[in-house]
Amino acid sequence: MIKFFVDSSAIEGQFICIEDEGDLHHLTRVLRARMGEEILISDGERWEYITELVEMTPASATLKILDKQSMATEPSTKVVLYQGIPKAAKMETVIQKTVEMGVEKIVPVFMERTVVVEKGNFSKKLTRWQKIADEAVKQCKRGVIPTVEAGKSFAEMLAHIEKENFDLILCPYENEESRTMKECLRDFAEREGCNDKRAAIIIGPEGGFADKEIQRLTEIGAKTVTLGKTTLRTETAGLVALAMIMYELEL
Repeated sequence: MIKFFVDSSAIEGQFICIEDEGDLHHLTRVLRARMGEEILISDGERWEYITELVEMTPASATLKILDKQSMATEPSTKVVLYQGIPKAAKMETVIQKTVEMGVEKIVPVFMERTVVVEKGNFSKKLTRWQKIADEAVKQCKRGVIPTVEAGKSFAEMLAHIEKENFDLILCPYENEESRTMKECLRDFAEREGCNDKRAAIIIGPEGGFADKEIQRLTEIGAKTVTLGKTTLRTETAGLVALAMIMYELEL
């Protein structure tokens, strides 16, 4: 059953109205939905609805609510990924796969060794990245669309992390040899539990972290961890770290 997302303002009593042109096109032209067909709707915040298509016009689709239930597809541990921006299409892969695995938010970061530079068309990249996140959510049938935030400098990222008040801040680092991701997560789960906790993953760019960046991260409470015996690419490290978090704290 395909899932669509609407703002809570589109829900009135026992009916939901879809007016977004893209959703209407997908519903009518791609899916060729017919009257009486069941459609899954999410308000993107808390509730999911099983609905029945009861009316179609060129400008809107009206669905009758058959069942309402709280979201069951979102992890209890909310994870924000701070990703050192990689070159070319690698960022698109990171967004698509981490959204599928349950990330809450993705924050692109310009670090000292980031090869990509911010140019006038960077806003177009953000628009495309958010679209990729939107499409990935629909494919994997999550209940919330993660936000891809505007790019931040390293200093802006530090301020953002301190403001977010995370329960756990993890920084996979190629020079860390003693503290493993598994040990850190299991120790955290035993001490703190994992329900309604918030965690941050910080991933360096292709060239890795500068020494002073690691020093600043540890000063704000980040734990450097190793993900294994091999050195992973930047587009792989975040996926592996998120998968470990979901395995240890969710499954």
